[in-house]
Amino acid sequence: MPIETNATQKNTPYFRILTRDQIHELVRAAYEIMEKVGFRMLHAGAREMLKKAGAVVTGERVKVPEFIVSHCIQTAPKGWTLYDRQGNRALDVAARKSYYGTSTASPNTKDAVTGEYHPTTVEDLARAAKIADALDHMDWVMPMGSCQDVSANSADLHEFYATVTNTVKPIVFLNYTPRGTELVFEMAAEIAGGLDALQEKPFLVLYPESISPLVFPDEVVARMFVGADLNMPQMMGPTIQPGATGPVTLAGGIAQALAESLMGLVVCQLRRPGCPVGLGCNFGIMDMRRGLMSVGAPEASLAISAQAEVAQYFQLPTWGLAGATDAKVLDAQAGAEAAFHLLAQGQAGLNMIHDVGYMDMGMACAVEQLVLGDEIIGMVKRFLRGIEINPDTLALDMIGKVGPGGNFLQEMHTCSYFRTELWQPTLFTRESHGAWVRSGEKDTAARVREKILAILETHAAPALPDKTLSALASIRDRGEKELG
Repeated sequence: MPIETNATQKNTPYFRILTRDQIHELVRAAYEIMEKVGFRMLHAGAREMLKKAGAVVTGERVKVPEFIVSHCIQTAPKGWTLYDRQGNRALDVAARKSYYGTSTASPNTKDAVTGEYHPTTVEDLARAAKIADALDHMDWVMPMGSCQDVSANSADLHEFYATVTNTVKPIVFLNYTPRGTELVFEMAAEIAGGLDALQEKPFLVLYPESISPLVFPDEVVARMFVGADLNMPQMMGPTIQPGATGPVTLAGGIAQALAESLMGLVVCQLRRPGCPVGLGCNFGIMDMRRGLMSVGAPEASLAISAQAEVAQYFQLPTWGLAGATDAKVLDAQAGAEAAFHLLAQGQAGLNMIHDVGYMDMGMACAVEQLVLGDEIIGMVKRFLRGIEINPDTLALDMIGKVGPGGNFLQEMHTCSYFRTELWQPTLFTRESHGAWVRSGEKDTAARVREKILAILETHAAPALPDKTLSALASIRDRGEKELG
């Protein structure tokens, strides 16, 4: 067979938003914000550390020269591997590989069984993690909500316990105090078989969020220091609302987001050079008529994807937000907004795409939306897999064998390929109208509820050993007393 040096067997359908020149302009703008405007850094230790590195510190204001930022970008790993709770390799967080995860941190929950809205409870998180564990296309999990039925100071301990005991998938977690962060890592080390084992095969990622515009609170930095000291992966998460906490122009908002995310990376790298840090950000679009933040607006994916292209330019891991909706019920709006952003950010090649399951402008987590999102992600992953072209898939011999007027149903080639080549829905209907009527005329929302109930009745993640569960509960309870 002749060698075809220009032949491509498979090409993933990605897109680009920015030109190389535009990426350069955004990088220069971010550097200028960091050096000329600076940040309000409320952590005294971080200010001293930055000053020793060459930053200009005046009171709480810190201005960071480009040479510090460039050095820290060089020391940051260009990707990292995440494992599952059982130590199996799960996610290669690098390049343009996309993985989807759940929503998190909402004070409200749309109940998994009744569909009613209520304040989030620990039990809601346990149910959500169980359902996420059962979904084929959910690659990782966040605690789906902020618990309102336990003390706020120790809620993260309850949230992590409820999540990690109901899923084996990698976890990204928020913490509310530095001590809570230490205790969650202590719980994770107990599961992994010790801190060394956890560091060798991390199954969780810390998710600190600074306050836009350009503020790094003391406790946020302290949490970042905990993650850096333990050499555990972190994903920066500043959130820009154009016109509110950032410029209304997307270019200005992206430049500010880059500056804030880069500052997080700098703080971690100066604390511990080489610790794993991703360059992430969120965009929640301010609805100027209502003064509320939209998670379904098209500008969100436009800005997030553009910011990710700059992170990819630096060869750093990226962070997205998709699968969310401003809708209050599982309707056409919920499906349209989820599908748009899940596909757009997959095509942009973002690494860790979170918040599948948000409803009501991010004010509620809903496993209904999560299950719908899982179905859409299945379609997206098939689309992004592209078309493989080789002699066997071209099937010229098969076409010749069947010939004009034949059919391919009985051929082994069809049998060999149809399961991998053709995506099959688990929720969306492909019945004839008559069959659909006979089966009860169920719409998508009804089928989603049926799937949720079936998972709750039949699925369970592999249980942790009783000794481990006892140790986790002990750490949680001790932390709750300590944190008040």
